[in-house]
Amino acid sequence: MVADPSAADAIIAACHAAAEANWNTPGRQGNVVIIPRTPGGELYIAGDLHGDRAHFDRICAAASLADHPNRQMVLQEVCHGGPTYPDSTADMSHRLLEEVIRLKAACPVQFHFLLSNHELSELTDHPIVKGGRMLNLQFRYGLHIAYGNRAEEVRSGYMAFLASCPMAIRLGRIFISHSLPSTCDLRGFDSGCLDRPFRDVDVMPSGDVYRLVWGRDFRAQNAEAFCRLVDADVLIHGHEPCSDGYQVPNDRQVILDGQGPRATYAVLPTDRPLNHADVVACVRRIEE
Repeated sequence: MVADPSAADAIIAACHAAAEANWNTPGRQGNVVIIPRTPGGELYIAGDLHGDRAHFDRICAAASLADHPNRQMVLQEVCHGGPTYPDSTADMSHRLLEEVIRLKAACPVQFHFLLSNHELSELTDHPIVKGGRMLNLQFRYGLHIAYGNRAEEVRSGYMAFLASCPMAIRLGRIFISHSLPSTCDLRGFDSGCLDRPFRDVDVMPSGDVYRLVWGRDFRAQNAEAFCRLVDADVLIHGHEPCSDGYQVPNDRQVILDGQGPRATYAVLPTDRPLNHADVVACVRRIEE
């Protein structure tokens, strides 16, 4: 059933409000948001959600941002996955993206949404195929079911929001991004992409923005090289499915997965420095 025209107007307005909030987030430097040291503060971080509304709701309830002004939250990757519209293959994950957009508009200082590979694929029309299914087409199919002839207007609003999303979050010596580029130790990484507006070359498959959100090289040498390039000691990522809900592939990285029965998130105190072991100790189960 196609939404009332006022629903399209409302979400388009929310998209632009959330995009403006992204650009004006306190502590934003280029494409990175710096989280300040805050007495009694906490930073909630989750991995990939891919349309999982139940896990989104649980994390939001746990963080309860409106009731705790010293808390902040980082989410990532909601597009592509989860339920489909009845009697079709049309993806409903655009509805979770809308919840993210509304949350940023409502909590502009406390909530942050990281640019991830599936969101970048929507932003750049880069096709993703899984299980023989074209995820981008199913996403658009869902939009057309929801909004009919207003679907492309709504999608333009989504794109304005995604183009404004930060690529990374810093908390002291901790660097939070969707993933890390492969072979940093062999071919380097242009960290300048963290500071400048996206260029076409940055988001192409050989570009550094693309490499940052698509890489799956979790070797210790690569993590060490990336830490040096971004001036960090600990890395927190999503992107990689984890059978136990999280992985610790080396003494620099922690990978969080927000999907499945053992899905996790982390709650980091923001009032003191944290090392790798401290971060691992902060991991919690979403369904507990």
